[in-house]
Amino acid sequence: MNFFRICLSLVLISLTTSALAQMPGGAGRGQMGGGQNMNLGHFYGKIIDSTTNKPVDAASVQLIQNKLDTMTKKRRDVVVSGMLTTKKGEFSLENLNIMAQYKLKITAIGYKTIERKVAFSLNMSGMKNGDMSGMLNSVDKDLGNIKLDVDALQLQNVTVVSNKPLLTMSIDRKVFNVEKNLTSVGGTAVDVMKNVPSVNVDIDGNVTMRNAAPQIFVDGRPTTMTLDQIPADAIASVELITNPSAKYDASGGGAGILNIVLKKNRKAGYNGNIRASIDSRGRPGFGGDINVKQEKVNFFAAGMLGIRKSKSDVTTERTDFFTNNTAHSLQMNNPVNKGFFAFGRIGMDYFLNNRNTFTIGGNVVRGQFKTNDFLNSINDTTYSSSSVHETATRASNSVGNFRNYGSTFSYKHNYAKAGKELTADVNFNYSKNDNESDNDQKQYTAASNLKGLNLFQNTTGGGTTKFLTIQTDYSNPITEKMKIEFGARASFRDFTSFNTITNIYKDYTNGQILFGSNTISNYKFTDAVYAGYTTFSQQLNKFTYQLGLRLESSEYNGNLITKNQKFSNSYPFSLFPSAFFTYKLTDKQDMQLNYSRKINRPNFFQLIPFVDVTDPLNISKGNPDLIPEFTNLAELSYQNQLSNKHSFLTTLYFRNTNDLITRYQYRDANPNPAISDSATFNTYANANSSFTYGLELTVRDKFISWWDLSTNLNLYKTQLKAGNIPGSTNQSQVSWFAKINNSFKLPKNYSIQLSGDYQAKTLVPASSSGGGMGGRGGGGMMGGGGFGQASPGAQGYIKPNYGVDIAIKKDFMKNNAASLTLQMSDVFRTKLSATHAESSFLIYDSERRRDPQVARLSFNWRFGKVDVSLFKRKNMKGEMDSMQNAQQGMGN
Repeated sequence: MNFFRICLSLVLISLTTSALAQMPGGAGRGQMGGGQNMNLGHFYGKIIDSTTNKPVDAASVQLIQNKLDTMTKKRRDVVVSGMLTTKKGEFSLENLNIMAQYKLKITAIGYKTIERKVAFSLNMSGMKNGDMSGMLNSVDKDLGNIKLDVDALQLQNVTVVSNKPLLTMSIDRKVFNVEKNLTSVGGTAVDVMKNVPSVNVDIDGNVTMRNAAPQIFVDGRPTTMTLDQIPADAIASVELITNPSAKYDASGGGAGILNIVLKKNRKAGYNGNIRASIDSRGRPGFGGDINVKQEKVNFFAAGMLGIRKSKSDVTTERTDFFTNNTAHSLQMNNPVNKGFFAFGRIGMDYFLNNRNTFTIGGNVVRGQFKTNDFLNSINDTTYSSSSVHETATRASNSVGNFRNYGSTFSYKHNYAKAGKELTADVNFNYSKNDNESDNDQKQYTAASNLKGLNLFQNTTGGGTTKFLTIQTDYSNPITEKMKIEFGARASFRDFTSFNTITNIYKDYTNGQILFGSNTISNYKFTDAVYAGYTTFSQQLNKFTYQLGLRLESSEYNGNLITKNQKFSNSYPFSLFPSAFFTYKLTDKQDMQLNYSRKINRPNFFQLIPFVDVTDPLNISKGNPDLIPEFTNLAELSYQNQLSNKHSFLTTLYFRNTNDLITRYQYRDANPNPAISDSATFNTYANANSSFTYGLELTVRDKFISWWDLSTNLNLYKTQLKAGNIPGSTNQSQVSWFAKINNSFKLPKNYSIQLSGDYQAKTLVPASSSGGGMGGRGGGGMMGGGGFGQASPGAQGYIKPNYGVDIAIKKDFMKNNAASLTLQMSDVFRTKLSATHAESSFLIYDSERRRDPQVARLSFNWRFGKVDVSLFKRKNMKGEMDSMQNAQQGMGN
């Protein structure tokens, strides 16, 4: 052993002497001189908590040297070595230049940063005295226990502070951060969408994006939940994907995707919030969520209970042109809807190790709503030589229940190669609903005397939906500038429904039942969609492209049980290409051209040939001859990040749909043999095509430190070629939609949000499932209207409407952990939904106003504690990446 140490000492002395001989004027400070000969140094030590003296895991240790940059001829600090401490808080830095001067920098989440100068103090006097061991020991230097002080302010910031902007933009999507949105606090996803750029929301909660109905995703997967079943306080963000690539479903047409990302925090420790609210109608709401992460488990849970009351004012006017007469009716009603809905969610992530994560979760939604309505109708019938004036009333009461259960299981594997990953997940949703309504209809003469028979109608119905999706995705960055992705997906849906209509005709004088009739319909259907995709992307200097191809096939089987009618459709494999081309003009400017092909297959309600006579003035019937519609989408986008305070995104878009599925009305014999006049039927048909051209501009501005402004403007022209449908004509309409969102930060922790939108006259959104067609669309939980309401399709349009919402928020308590928010919707009572439909046999106009000037006061308390010892190495990945990049640039 002594022989070995003597030999090593001789070698060291020889190298040192040789190196010093080559260093003019003492230039050995920091310069490598004779190459790698001086890289014999070793620093090591231990990082501990100054209070507990416990080791600090995953602290970043960086060794920095001031060196001459050969390119710029200037000196700069360079990271020459670094690592994250072990679980014992230990670090070891080897192969260091023993002649250099260094700066040691230590950082850890939740602690104050430490910087100190370190160097190898070579004992040259020992060489003269023959003390070789002292010389050797000076090269292997123990820095001892280095204590870190806790940074309380940093911990508080990690726990309760978020600095995300309200809107972030990129070329392929826009992300709306819901936690920054004040006007939706205590509401539902419908309230959130009212403030999302590019999205238009009608008074019934139906959403459109660029005048088309998008697909609704939750956490990247389709869902059976409706927007009014998702609490706003459970949403982290909303992603707007206007032209999805081949990676996403081709089904659903070319209207894009709204992806709702639910809250799930992975901060080590625990955090959450508790909420309560009450509106101006005395309806309360309660909710909360919690997230706990410790070691390998991340647990999350959320719950909410909302009590609601909705009021509507409805006016409907229609004129029917029959063979022998013209009938005009004016209807007015004010439905009131009361009820509740509850939402619960629970799940956990299990981190098997740094590269494998399992997630399991579930949610449940439950609700009940009751509607009371009284409708007055004034009816005038004009014949060639006379006219008849009558009135009618309808008192109705209904109750509806809904339930939704969802579950998910997912797995993610991260390979050693950065960016390479494999994911797989299974999602299952089960929903059930039932409803019952009683309608009491009476007719009166011009003298207000009872006429005819008293019609009492009872309707019961319900159904279930089971929806299963299985999906796997694989991503592999072949090089830093080349990437390939592929995956497969299968979805299966099982739907059942029942509906019974009982009509009882009574004598007005004694209430005796004279006769009655029953109409029963039971049906079910199943459908399946199979898909696979691949995408390839590459960066060539400033130019990046992505090419994708998706293969989809589907099959559909329906059964109208009451009539033993079975029908099925099988859609063979179809190809859906996508292409994205991006050119980076400067560091702040990008341009992109993209294209994709989509499909929209007719659903069961559009296909079923069952005749629904719930509303005798608007009989609905499906069309089993419908075929899928195919859509071509193209966009040309330009984005400019002018500064940290100003940015804008401009998009020219084009959408062409062939065999467009649209609604239309026609006149045919009344299915009730007791009525001689014909009836108006609402159904669906394939129009020849539609074309939409548009220009959309989204701008973010921060004019001053306390004012943020987001502006969205969409100018578009829609052409609908529906001349092939009897009674319809080709239509063309130029329209525009605008939305602004102002956020003001005021002194003493006050903030205000003021938002507004305007929709000009426009054609009915293509392929939307809006209200009126057999009562299957529109209001969802909180809707309400009259009978005899038609729905404009290929024969109508929507009139202009606009509205303004406002909210004010006050943060208080330590670290602003609590807040009070007061908001009001439709401040100026201007949100009026008005539609018009016209054909050779019908003129129809309807106006509806719902829940104007409703205020809501909400309280929110955030809590949490970060345990620094629970942070894993992956939490420091970004810092280590920058460290490695710095080391790679040492020779520059």
